[in-house]
Amino acid sequence: MPKNKLASLAAAAEMIPDHAIVSVSSSSGLGCPDATLRAIGQRFDKTGAPRNITTIHPIAAGDMYGINGIDHIAKKGLLKRVIAGSYPSGPSSRESPRIWQMIHNNEVEAYNLPSGIIFHMHREAAAKRPGILTKIGWDTVVDPAHRGGKMNSVTGEDIVTRVEFAGDEWLFYKSIPVDVAIVRGTTADETGNLSMEHEGAYLGVLDQALAARNNGGIVIAQVKRIAPHGSLSPQSIRVPSTLIDYIVLDPEQLQTTQTQYEPAISGELPRPMTSFPHVDWGVSKVIARRAAMTLKEGETVNLGFGISALVPYVLLEEGLHGSVTWVIEQGAVGGLPLQDFQFGCASNLEAIIASPDQFTYFQGAGFDRTLLSFMEVDAAGSVNVSRLASKPHVTAGIGGFIDITSGAKNIVFSGAFTAGGLKLAVDDGQLRILQEGRFKKFVPNIEEVTFSGLRAREIGQKVTYITERCVISLEPQGLTVTEIAPGIGLEEDVLCQAGMDLHVSPNLTVMDAQLFSPAPMQLKLRKKPNMP
Repeated sequence: MPKNKLASLAAAAEMIPDHAIVSVSSSSGLGCPDATLRAIGQRFDKTGAPRNITTIHPIAAGDMYGINGIDHIAKKGLLKRVIAGSYPSGPSSRESPRIWQMIHNNEVEAYNLPSGIIFHMHREAAAKRPGILTKIGWDTVVDPAHRGGKMNSVTGEDIVTRVEFAGDEWLFYKSIPVDVAIVRGTTADETGNLSMEHEGAYLGVLDQALAARNNGGIVIAQVKRIAPHGSLSPQSIRVPSTLIDYIVLDPEQLQTTQTQYEPAISGELPRPMTSFPHVDWGVSKVIARRAAMTLKEGETVNLGFGISALVPYVLLEEGLHGSVTWVIEQGAVGGLPLQDFQFGCASNLEAIIASPDQFTYFQGAGFDRTLLSFMEVDAAGSVNVSRLASKPHVTAGIGGFIDITSGAKNIVFSGAFTAGGLKLAVDDGQLRILQEGRFKKFVPNIEEVTFSGLRAREIGQKVTYITERCVISLEPQGLTVTEIAPGIGLEEDVLCQAGMDLHVSPNLTVMDAQLFSPAPMQLKLRKKPNMP
């Protein structure tokens, strides 16, 4: 009989050596091995070890309040370097997670790279290949022509370079061997076979375990419960015992942020569709409705955080749930994507696939459309969603945004036209501006390029920007206003409120008045071409 691999949390924390490269599987609270990270932080507080470790987080570990996840180990002397797809964001600078404070104060080296790229860097490290050659991230913040993904002045090493190969120029992301992988599941048998029946996503646990095992490292798996050897179905095993060294137990681990356990999230028991709330009436719903109008029946559509996350609920209210198939980066396919703290999960999903595979699908532009948000847009149509110098704590970073947008055929960005005190009224089928926002969001130059409008025009992407007062299209001549809201003046409310020149379509139309009335729109979607 193979040995029992169960260890205490304190004993597992002792396994982390100084200077180790530690890969952590998580997506905010989803799949976060929180108890293990807490134990590592507690060990450091008591003993001063481990010291100067590097952590890799393909997606963020921890929530916005800075009470879990990476903030357990965000301690000077413990953490030397962080490489992450995203970081926990905070509601204010006073309440920002400690990891952001460390980055801002130059107390830790920090990189922000695309989530899918980081997952694939693990695959390359596991196979002992040198790295990834790709166009993902070209002419964005991760391109060394911009910042190479570096987040502060103490971060010096280039881990992304431009190289020439086969007559073309590419970005090269170096693979990084892993010393320790910390993954999470639901159940492990005594020998370490890991199943994930209560998890809302598989994330990249297998790839991270392989990256450690194949490079002589160790794998620690945190679970809710232990089962006898041989009692788990082979079909349910996501990481086999051959890859896991230690099992730690946390019976109280949350399924995702602020969620103990919902069987609909893990695909075990469907939730009645009537149990989901309708979207509250307001400007965000107006924008989400207009984004919904871009969809076609039968499409496969990626969805991002923010206003875009309301679109599935608009379809539900219009009786159109199931007309498109939603796909999100954590691995959910189909169902109804959830909002707010549960974003990244879906209820009543059709399938869950591993995040690295989902990102392969996204990077190859196999889906039909993506609905995302924007913070700033510049004159070239480039978008910033990842950083505001004045409020670094409120942004999560890149996440999967660059993986998704680099090759997407159709991109819809949604957001308010201005920010900072904007007050609007929506009534009688019209929009009224009661108080204009203090900050312009359409500006000559953005702080950080997370999406390149120049490259979008080069490769022929269709890009639309939807706001409460107008719809803008990225055309060969530049950003072009194609629709304005009823009740809005083109000159005074749109052109004069942009921080740069906008073109106006000769075929300018007025947005559908039904968008601005609370009653359902009786929305009808056109069919995807070649759909029976």
